[in-house]
Amino acid sequence: MAIIRKSITFTEQQDAFVKSLIEQGFYTNDSEYIRDIIRKDQERRKRIVDLNGALIEGMENGPTDATIDSIWGEAINEYNAGK
Repeated sequence: MAIIRKSITFTEQQDAFVKSLIEQGFYTNDSEYIRDIIRKDQERRKRIVDLNGALIEGMENGPTDATIDSIWGEAINEYNAGK
């Protein structure tokens, strides 16, 4: 994977915050923190896209005859299968 160098600008408050995270041992340097933020943002956006897709699918499929109990049962089974 190629490494691309970027130049970014922080306010003094933002710089102090990042430095405090590094001093506390959460990150080893500024770049590690920024990459972590980007990874978390990518994951969050993927969840939003997936949720929107599920909502659209649900709206397109229309109402269901399933009961709350059957929906919960199916959700629990799927959760248990994923363990």
